[in-house]
Amino acid sequence: MKTLYLDCSMGAAGDMLMAALLELFPEPEKIIAQMNMLGIPSVHFKAEPSVKCGIKGTHVSVTVDGREEGKNEESGHANHHCHTSMEEIKNLVSNLNLPDTVHSDTLAIYQSIALAESKVHGVPVSEIHFHEVGTMDAVADIVGVSLLFRKLAPENVLASPVCVGSGQVRCAHGILPVPAPATALLLKGMPVYAGTVSGELCTPTGAALLKYFVKKFTPMPVMEIGSIGYGMGNRDYDAANCVRAFLGEAGEQNNRITELCCNLDDMTPEEVAFAEERLFAGGALDVWITAIQMKKSRPGVLLSCLCREEQREELLRLFFRYTTTIGVRWTEWNRRELERSERTVSTPDGFLHIKSVSGSGIHREKAEYDDLAEIARKRGTSLAEARQWIAEKE
Repeated sequence: MKTLYLDCSMGAAGDMLMAALLELFPEPEKIIAQMNMLGIPSVHFKAEPSVKCGIKGTHVSVTVDGREEGKNEESGHANHHCHTSMEEIKNLVSNLNLPDTVHSDTLAIYQSIALAESKVHGVPVSEIHFHEVGTMDAVADIVGVSLLFRKLAPENVLASPVCVGSGQVRCAHGILPVPAPATALLLKGMPVYAGTVSGELCTPTGAALLKYFVKKFTPMPVMEIGSIGYGMGNRDYDAANCVRAFLGEAGEQNNRITELCCNLDDMTPEEVAFAEERLFAGGALDVWITAIQMKKSRPGVLLSCLCREEQREELLRLFFRYTTTIGVRWTEWNRRELERSERTVSTPDGFLHIKSVSGSGIHREKAEYDDLAEIARKRGTSLAEARQWIAEKE
């Protein structure tokens, strides 16, 4: 399986990710030429050799009107206060010479940033005005990385836990702790750590890109490496300031899972349904109910769930908390999984999440039901008609 693994032990920024991915191509200069034809106003991409701690890699600079946008060397944030709204971003991106998938990726990534900013500042998304991530070089970073991901087309994207740095960072709103509040929200759900470097290692753009493209954060899997890319940052530290990208072949995942179950004959249907809900909320991979015949000819139910091995103790606690059982059985199973990924498609009626599975020579895609149903309601059509309409748009 074609797998991309990102080493984020020195954090992640848009330009570093872009440079690391660029190095994976056999003729990166041709890719840079294509990027310069995207039509981003006044923007020019340039790939330059860069050496950090004796390691040679690539730094991608983005110039606007012939100059690289001003950077504060201490913080890595823009010095100016360019304010850009989400509507302006949408208008800009819609006029670029982009494949539809890259267009959708870019808007979805900006939407995640807008939602984070909205929560941090306590205002609606429509009133959000981007500062650092609204400048033209940030637009270029997000568009560029999205394009490179689509050109590489890995079946699976994995990454290491992310080092975010420590201390404080100066940005448009003043001096903030690292990671900055919006960055921290974007990093929610990812494994992160501070490390020993004082400074901002993971930028808002970097966090948003990782959140969107990376399926799982994990130690490097067993894989046959085909190519390696080093994307260098601007600043120098005692450790090499780079993102490493490994592209190669990894086998399909074989996992151990646990099945928990118990027999019940003295609970109402409402109570059983509530217990099922609580097991899902507690992290169960799946929960189901089977009708069974119990002693004294009583009809009953077998309540079962699947979970990861490390979740077993928490799920056992929930079984005892929300059911009347006095004993729970469990069995360990081997399971082979197809690789899962998700992409976002922008339609006139809203964003649509498309879930994909691949592996063992199989590839299937399916629209998220809730998104599909909402589009069908807005258009006054059946689910099948909405699905057909979306297929034609793609």
